[in-house]
Amino acid sequence: MPLTQLDSRTALIVIDLQKGIVGLPLAHDAGAVVKQAARLAEAFRHHQLPVVLVNVAGGSPGRTEQARSGGEPASDWTELVSAMSPQADDICITKRSWGAFSHTDLAERLDALSVTQVVVVGIATSIGVESTARQAYEIGLNVTLCTDAMTDMNVYAHHNSLERIFPRLGETGTTEALLALLAER
Repeated sequence: MPLTQLDSRTALIVIDLQKGIVGLPLAHDAGAVVKQAARLAEAFRHHQLPVVLVNVAGGSPGRTEQARSGGEPASDWTELVSAMSPQADDICITKRSWGAFSHTDLAERLDALSVTQVVVVGIATSIGVESTARQAYEIGLNVTLCTDAMTDMNVYAHHNSLERIFPRLGETGTTEALLALLAER
């Protein structure tokens, strides 16, 4: 489905484009994902729309069947990649769970800015991006996902999110389509 519109107060949420995540083995080229996300961030800033830069530092407590990766992460693991360097008006969120809304003040900060729609991009499609999109949808925000500005560690999980989950949460499209909507403003 093509992208149909952007609300007047739309925010961009960039998920986990940080050194430790971008450096993982991914289904698609991380550089291309970062490039598209950077294009979106630049356009949102140009139109004076909020840009939210999210990184992950740790995880939620609790038992899982899949063991957590061992060892100490590199000292710069949580640092955003240089193309995602925060600007003065950007909102920076550090999360410790999959979604950017859980146990953070992101919902309140977006509400204070009268945001009604979010565009979500980043890594990993089936984890941080999908969880954040689900949470945004659940709190009543319109959701848009730029599918060429995201990837996953698993190509099958990536496609499952794109084909089965995202159409139920909002609209999906390309970075170019989103930039064209922004240009119409």
